[in-house]
Amino acid sequence: MGERGKEYICRRIPHREPFLWLDRVVEISDDSIVAEKEILPDTDLFKGHYPDYPLMPGVILCEAVFQAGALLIGELVQGNTSEVEQGVPVLTRIQGARFKREVRPGDTITVSATIKECLAGAWFLKGSVKVGGKTAVQVDFSCALKG
Repeated sequence: MGERGKEYICRRIPHREPFLWLDRVVEISDDSIVAEKEILPDTDLFKGHYPDYPLMPGVILCEAVFQAGALLIGELVQGNTSEVEQGVPVLTRIQGARFKREVRPGDTITVSATIKECLAGAWFLKGSVKVGGKTAVQVDFSCALKG
C-alpha cells in the first residue's frame, strides 16, 4: 500500500483541521496502523504551551494515537468506501499513558495503533508515538462506535 494522505484520512474519521493530528498513513493492516504527522513550528498551540520552550502537549500526542485507532476502526468497518456510515469511533477509555520523550516544533512523529481485542462493538487498542525512532508516548485505550 502506498502512502495515503489527508483525503483518505478524512473519509474515515470526522476530525478536521485544526484538530486533525495525522498527515498520512504509511502502513495499515487488519489489526494495526502506522501514520505520520509533521509538527509545524507555526502550530498555533505553541503560542500558549510554553512559549519560551515550545513543547507538544502530551494530551495532543495521545489524541494523535486515538485518531490513528479511530482511522483503523473506520477502515475495518467501512473498507474502502467513503464516510463511516455505521457510526463514528469514539474514545471510551484511556489507560496507562506513559510520557517518555518530548516532541518539539519541527519534529515528525510516527503514530501507531494496534487492536488487541474486539468485544461486542468495543475495540481495545494500544498505541504509541515515536520521534526520531524513539518512543515519546505509550497508551492503551478503547473505542466504540457511536451515532
